[in-house]
Amino acid sequence: MTLALPLILHMLAAVTWVGGMFFAYLILRPVAAKLFEPPVRLTLWSHVFQRFFPWVWGAIITLLASGSWLVASMFGNIHSASPHVHIMLVLGIVMVIIFMHLFFSPYKRLNQAVLAEDWPSGGQALNQIRQLIAINLTLGLCVIAIAVSGRYF
Repeated sequence: MTLALPLILHMLAAVTWVGGMFFAYLILRPVAAKLFEPPVRLTLWSHVFQRFFPWVWGAIITLLASGSWLVASMFGNIHSASPHVHIMLVLGIVMVIIFMHLFFSPYKRLNQAVLAEDWPSGGQALNQIRQLIAINLTLGLCVIAIAVSGRYF
């Protein structure tokens, strides 16, 4: 029972972040590209990210805290953790770094472009965000696969 709370928090945070990227990349993006011209599409994405990114920050904090709690409870310290835990940690840190770059650079440029109605610059920023989300989604799905199956290898 001691591990139930950090496991639940960890899983919910991962589902929120990775599931949100899955929805945004594979569902919303193709529909928005098909239905909306750049002014509406870029404004939509700016507002979607404004609502989603606080959840990502919360997920990151929760994942780091609950992951540390789980490692301490299950292994005592990271040095005693199973190899799959080390792989998840490294991939998770890479995901956080990618998200931080996305948030502080292309997302900032997207918002500035939308405010200035500079649709070509906004399109470039959104394209970079799309590429970074594709990378993070792939990494996130890999982390989930490792989390579910890693201890069996």
